[in-house]
Amino acid sequence: MKEFVKIFDTTLRDGEQSPGATMNVAEKVRIAQQLEKLNVDSIEAGFPISSQGDFDAVKTIAKTIKHCEVTGLARANPQDIDRAWEAIKEAKHPCIHTFISTSDIHLKYQIKKTRQEVIKIASQSVARAKRHTSNVEFSAMDATRSDVEFLIAVLEAALRAGATTINVPDTVGYAIPSEFGELIRTLRHRVRGIEKVILSVHCHNDLGLAVANSLAAVQNGVRQVECTINGIGERAGNTSMEEVVMALRTRNDLLHLQTRVNPKHIFSTSRLVSKITGMVIQPNKAIVGANAFAHESGIHQDGVLKEKLTYEIMTPQSVGISKSSLVLGKLSGRHAFKDRLKDLGYELSDQDLELAFTRFKQLADKKRDIYDEDIESIVIEEVLRVPQRFKLIYLNVVAGNVTVPTATIRMEVDGKPVQEAGFGDGPVDATFKTIKKLTKTKSKLLQFAINAITSGTEAQGEVTVRLEEKGYAAIGQGADTDVIVASAKAYINALNKMEFKKRKLVGM
Repeated sequence: MKEFVKIFDTTLRDGEQSPGATMNVAEKVRIAQQLEKLNVDSIEAGFPISSQGDFDAVKTIAKTIKHCEVTGLARANPQDIDRAWEAIKEAKHPCIHTFISTSDIHLKYQIKKTRQEVIKIASQSVARAKRHTSNVEFSAMDATRSDVEFLIAVLEAALRAGATTINVPDTVGYAIPSEFGELIRTLRHRVRGIEKVILSVHCHNDLGLAVANSLAAVQNGVRQVECTINGIGERAGNTSMEEVVMALRTRNDLLHLQTRVNPKHIFSTSRLVSKITGMVIQPNKAIVGANAFAHESGIHQDGVLKEKLTYEIMTPQSVGISKSSLVLGKLSGRHAFKDRLKDLGYELSDQDLELAFTRFKQLADKKRDIYDEDIESIVIEEVLRVPQRFKLIYLNVVAGNVTVPTATIRMEVDGKPVQEAGFGDGPVDATFKTIKKLTKTKSKLLQFAINAITSGTEAQGEVTVRLEEKGYAAIGQGADTDVIVASAKAYINALNKMEFKKRKLVGM
């Protein structure tokens, strides 16, 4: 039978200590409910004595959450402990987490206590918490920079007082995995009574080793990991919950351990935390980053298309992402390009595929982001030759700071001349609105960009527009020394492509 590693999530407490990540009560409750859905074992809801707002948030979460432990943090003093209990006492599974520093540097400069005083305070604090609840966690802050003999003495005092979880924090992210694993091994062998309780770790990421240290600890007998969603937290952050969970799941062959977390909710939880805290997830972030299941190298794309296991050690679906993506760019090969064309509904001959692929490579050298509509434009313009249902004949625009921008346009629609005038918020807006009236289309403008092709005041401008209508999308381009004319050309170009695409897809 496989053993479980408890996941103690401190996103709402330590994660909130990230600069700018402060959350209100409603936001904290929403994240707590998502963490319960994710099925973490324990939610550290906050630090109740730190503010009235945090107290209210912890109290509300304690009343709301039914299946997870709800933990309140308290320094090792009576006021903190009693306040924490007031906040969590209505929880189905309450826990008080109390802590005190044990490193000499903290004792000397921060708390100004002797070693004997710390041992006494640790014992008294755990005992006080124990009067409120049977579930008490004790942490020796800055354990990895503490004298081992003293650390053992403090932990034994906490155990004698009734602690049910002993937490060993790498508070400043100082430890190296081999060193941290050895410390855990030493504590397991030498701390009397530690085998009867849960041994936990709380690692910070100052050297980028929080996950590695947590896994080293797990390999040496730790059965609870304290972590945060997206690894957010003080300074460089905390152990990333999603990375620990998926490492245990993916390397179960080596670690033989599992968690109770439902990984299919990892991605949605990650996005929720990012949205609420405003902390953007870096694209190359493991598990949940935008590039985690994206492949751009032609060699990698070819391998993934033949067998996903060649370059994916876990499926995107396992963490709640619908599918992996092949990012088409200048490094992509024919196999990936042909596969994307097939997804878009185009089956080309070898000759047409070569023509389209050559044009794609030329575009990829100039353009960083290649959209599906870019690829369709290549096929439509270079291979299928889109018919010009709409043509621009004449354009006149009046604009300025004392007049309403007005566009007068004459076009050919299905070979028949039509003319119309319209107003807008600016010359381009008036032009686009008038074109929509003439063509009787209802496209939504998704993107509008202008680039100068040549230099100087007489530079030719190239305009790119991206339109969407009823689920169809198309990119159009136009060039002219007058950017209003270039804009009209680009808009009409996109409309022609969209009309062609709609007719092709509905079989007309």
